[in-house]
Amino acid sequence: MPRKFKPTNVEIDSCPLLLQAPHKTRLIMTKMIVTKPAMGFLLWFLLGSSILLLSLLSRPNPFILLQKKQQQLIVTLGLDKTDNVNQVFENSTDDGATSTCDLFDGRWVREYYGNASYSNYTCRTLPESKNCGKYGKEQDFVNWRWKPDGCDLPRFDGKTFLNIVRGKRMAFVGDSVARNQMESLLCLLSQVETPVSIQKDSEDRFRTWYFRSHDFILTVMWTKFLVAATERTADGAATGVYDLHLDRVDTGWTEKLPWINYLVLSGGHWFSRKLYLHESDALVGCVYCSGENLTDFGPAPAVRRAFRTALAHINGCADCGGLLTLVRTFAPAHFENGAWDGGGKCNRTEPLGDREVGVGGTDWGMRNAQVEELRSAQEEGKDKRFEVLDVTRAMMARADAHPGEHWNNEWMKGYSDCVHWCLPGPIDVWNDMLLEILKENDKQPAEVYRARVRTLRVTTPTGPSTAFGSYPSPSQLKDDMLPVDQNCSLNLPTM
Repeated sequence: MPRKFKPTNVEIDSCPLLLQAPHKTRLIMTKMIVTKPAMGFLLWFLLGSSILLLSLLSRPNPFILLQKKQQQLIVTLGLDKTDNVNQVFENSTDDGATSTCDLFDGRWVREYYGNASYSNYTCRTLPESKNCGKYGKEQDFVNWRWKPDGCDLPRFDGKTFLNIVRGKRMAFVGDSVARNQMESLLCLLSQVETPVSIQKDSEDRFRTWYFRSHDFILTVMWTKFLVAATERTADGAATGVYDLHLDRVDTGWTEKLPWINYLVLSGGHWFSRKLYLHESDALVGCVYCSGENLTDFGPAPAVRRAFRTALAHINGCADCGGLLTLVRTFAPAHFENGAWDGGGKCNRTEPLGDREVGVGGTDWGMRNAQVEELRSAQEEGKDKRFEVLDVTRAMMARADAHPGEHWNNEWMKGYSDCVHWCLPGPIDVWNDMLLEILKENDKQPAEVYRARVRTLRVTTPTGPSTAFGSYPSPSQLKDDMLPVDQNCSLNLPTM
């Protein structure tokens, strides 16, 4: 039975009180007895609280004001824009001075909440060989982002990218790592628009995708060395040894140049094998040919000569005016305790530290050769544009982001892939950098490009024409067309 209080002056009925106990709830009706002095104090307290509450409600929200002031400061300082010229950001310091920031010089910093813009569930074009999560690889390697020293690298914005390349054509030219970057870009862009595969060859080494809403074509063109090469045989079997003609380009990719607006050129991995080097049809040296009566130049000089020939051809292309060529520098492999065919693996679980990443050796030598040849091409170029996409320093640390044993190695059982990169993964940063370059270098409207190639192609009534043939008009493309393994019968020439 509730305890009873004997009233002395004024009796006020109270509201029911819901009292919570650890294991039960009791509803009790009580009566509160207060004296006149206590009643006066209570009234003054309520009056003061009401005035304070009204005052707070009538004032602007201080947190909103703080956010507005911060936004005004950002706009005033220009920090709402990524003003990047030649991959260098301008950054305002505390004293009002302006400093520059190299996108390619920085470090990897952890992001505990994740850094991936897509997943193997949201990217319909993600290839099985790069789907590391599906094959059991722990996904902590995606929780890192590239932080340039002195500034931030903006995250990839698919809408901005597609608006820049609307009505244009982009080609990735190189080995399977070039395709790896193109696959990353496909995943990033597919979060905005699902592309349609409109062409591929029998070996799936040349493939073309179409983003119909933006009239944008993305293609990859396979070449091992950029220059002409012939594989030697023994008793009718391939040997893996090549003769390279360093003064002749591989025409498999160069014949498509007049139809390209953006060219991402790369290479390097195929030079780390036994090669015989030719110039003017004369044998001038080799790579990894110890014991023979030839000069062994090593991979870097051969890479230098191949890129010199490729870039000189671009500069001399009369029908390629306005072409923007980006040289993507060498991205190293990370085999440990053996080569790829000798038990080598890549089982790291986090990026290498600064002391573990040495700037030097063959990998850095190939990168330097590419950058130096690009600079020479820039000086010699007239109506061509050249930029570098320098990923070497960033990727030298990412031994943790290869597929390793976590891929569908149906044809190479027991081998680790420590050359290519998981998707999603740090290779996506290459396309973050690519977008920043495009923002500052895309000064040529689509109409100029179309005028340049008007005499080189024939339009068709079924839809817009491409260098590779005609693709369906928007009315012929259906929303439910699957982008994976979709090979439209478009009478496209062999690539």
